[in-house]
Amino acid sequence: MITFLNILIVAGLLAGLGAMFMMTNKLRTHRHRILIEDALKHIYHCEYSGLSCTINSLAGAMGKQQDRVAGIVSEMTERRYVIPRGQGLVLTEQGREYALSVIRSHRLWERYLADETMVREVDWHKEAERQEHKLSSEEAESLSKRLGYPVFDPHGDPIPSPGGQIPRDLGSGLERFHVGDTVRIVHVEDEPATVYAELLRLGLYPGMKLVLQERTEFQVVVDHDGERVELSPVVAANLHVKKESGIPPAGPRKTLGSLSPGYKAVVSGLSPACRGLQRRRLMDLGIVPGSIIEAEMRSPGGDPTAYRIRGATIALRREHADLVFLE
Repeated sequence: MITFLNILIVAGLLAGLGAMFMMTNKLRTHRHRILIEDALKHIYHCEYSGLSCTINSLAGAMGKQQDRVAGIVSEMTERRYVIPRGQGLVLTEQGREYALSVIRSHRLWERYLADETMVREVDWHKEAERQEHKLSSEEAESLSKRLGYPVFDPHGDPIPSPGGQIPRDLGSGLERFHVGDTVRIVHVEDEPATVYAELLRLGLYPGMKLVLQERTEFQVVVDHDGERVELSPVVAANLHVKKESGIPPAGPRKTLGSLSPGYKAVVSGLSPACRGLQRRRLMDLGIVPGSIIEAEMRSPGGDPTAYRIRGATIALRREHADLVFLE
């Protein structure tokens, strides 16, 4: 005999199954949207770099079977995001606008991670890959405003404007310059991750000046502030630079960590390696260009050191003091 309790139980089960189906369907739709957005990004990057994009290259970049990617391309064609042209794929104006909105979210999020958090540099790209599919255009604009409307991400990549404008000049590879040339890093490619990790280990960041000392088929040697840096051609290929005029300063750059007790110096800036909350902390302490700082005393163990700046005494460990450049 069916009782009222049995009816409630069955109704509850049906409601639960319905909710589960809706959640599963929503998740499936979200994952499918991510695939479309990733495909659009890849096609855009190919066009930006002057490369052709095919279903085969797209499948390889996305790590998906060609049949699956062919289905995605068919759907993007129906939505008027792409136009098949021979063996290649070309973005429509609508598709390019969509791709740039995703790229804008990605690069803004990387800028946020660099400026506002202590997330490791090697993790910025992966974290931004997750967030780029979640930000609406309104949320991206709000984030841009919070960050002061940045023009470049921390790797030197231009951040598309809300209207989709983006500069094309990201510098050139080191192979286009001659031994003795002084260049400035304008962009550091963050993929593949292993190569990017090597660039981080070597301490190479956008904004740094280098002098090209040697280039062979086996290695590229540059000088940074008197320090010899050896790069394999694969690693060097991930650097984009522009030629600088003038003669670079001779010898290694002086840092606060090398200032002996009893001596004063003027702060000239902070290292590009100093980012996020760490950079903000040093600036909050008054360590900004033009400030006069004096090393007062070192601890018995040699670290940390007490410094006098703007009438206050602060203590910094050597690893942090070496991030402060002096005139």
